[in-house]
Amino acid sequence: MKSACLRLCIAVALAVVSVGAAVPTRSAGADWPQWRGPNHTDVTSEPSGWPRGWPPARLWAKNVGKGCTSPIVAGGRLYVMGWQGRGAKGADTIHCLDARTGAEVWKQSYPCRYQSRLKTGDEDAYGGPSSTPTFDPPTGCLYTLSIDGDLRCWNAARGGAPVWGMNLHETYKIRQRPDAGRGARDYGFPGSPLVQGDLLVVEVGSVEGTVMAFDKRTGRRVWRSECTEFAGHSAGPVAMTVEGAPCLATLALRKLVVMRADKGHEGKTVAEFPWATDFANNIPTPAVSGDLVAITSNYNRSKTCLLEIALSGPRQKWIAPHFSKVGSPVIHKGRLYMADGSLKCLDLATGRLLWRGGDFGHGSCLVTGDDKVIAFGNGRLALVEAVPPDNQYHELGRVDNLFQATCYPHVALADGLIACKDMDGNLVCFSVGPPPAGAETGRRPGAAR
Repeated sequence: MKSACLRLCIAVALAVVSVGAAVPTRSAGADWPQWRGPNHTDVTSEPSGWPRGWPPARLWAKNVGKGCTSPIVAGGRLYVMGWQGRGAKGADTIHCLDARTGAEVWKQSYPCRYQSRLKTGDEDAYGGPSSTPTFDPPTGCLYTLSIDGDLRCWNAARGGAPVWGMNLHETYKIRQRPDAGRGARDYGFPGSPLVQGDLLVVEVGSVEGTVMAFDKRTGRRVWRSECTEFAGHSAGPVAMTVEGAPCLATLALRKLVVMRADKGHEGKTVAEFPWATDFANNIPTPAVSGDLVAITSNYNRSKTCLLEIALSGPRQKWIAPHFSKVGSPVIHKGRLYMADGSLKCLDLATGRLLWRGGDFGHGSCLVTGDDKVIAFGNGRLALVEAVPPDNQYHELGRVDNLFQATCYPHVALADGLIACKDMDGNLVCFSVGPPPAGAETGRRPGAAR
């Protein structure tokens, strides 16, 4: 497998240099090119479209195959993954669609298991890809990771032509996750690839390193982390800065790990904080703001914790009895938002609950450039005031009964469009601009709920 991947790298890597010019581009603020948006934070400069765009106009819908992966939008294209097959055998498909019409631009498929070869527990609750694709504007490449460890690079400007690829199980020694409490669970590879300059960073969970960085053009490994903890079930590393040093934070199986990413110190651990969740449910991605990191989970934890990170280690600032089981927390203007059950807003300085409302199941949320929260889950898409003067839940608009299946995938907002999806692969795209004639809309509630 290694030699095959190397031959693929050599054959096509030089073609990547010229890719960028052929890909449609827009301003960075108008795109949602990766997991959690422009800056990997679920905060965007893109406005919500309120008031004229709410309720939003439904543009198109289609099924793209099973999986908990989220859609992304970049350069007028929507990228999403899905699995189709029978039993455990089938294929992952990467779809490139026109974001406004849903028309197929290209697609690429490869054989893939429905669940990881090390699958353990909760097998009826997920399947297909859980990792969200990452689009890299400088190269015009799309990076994907399957539930069974297929890490691949695609040339988005040339019909998704393969650039390089490897299977992490076959290339590295991937271990089955042990029992972290109340029964072992192993959900495969849910982490999303993270582009950092010339590198692609992935939480691998190998005996050689929890996190690894690869040359994004060739797939050659550049460094590995000092930490060798088992991988968590979150969406992987998040970039942060600690005392001026570029770092990465990741919620591994039994602890938060912060490591350096600057030249000469790559992968060196600077902070660890114990955080083990029953059923291996360290799922929400850490939220980062400056040198602060917020982590949250359910079960034996059922709390949210805010840490201040220094190069000498972590310091706990507070721990609060409010939590998210699946959806990642969002930090914005001194507040922390989570959509799990109700949408909750906490004071970032103290952890005090400021307000809560709505019903979003194990959902997600993002914050827009005009200080609105878009919350998604339980088949519901809602627009909520992020900073209400009376510290109460104020719902401005809503679309109900979008999906029947679980809405683990996160919502994306870009270029006046909202894309949301369920784990069965049902994908819907809305416009928050003026509704076109004949378009379906949701409703604007008469009162907040």
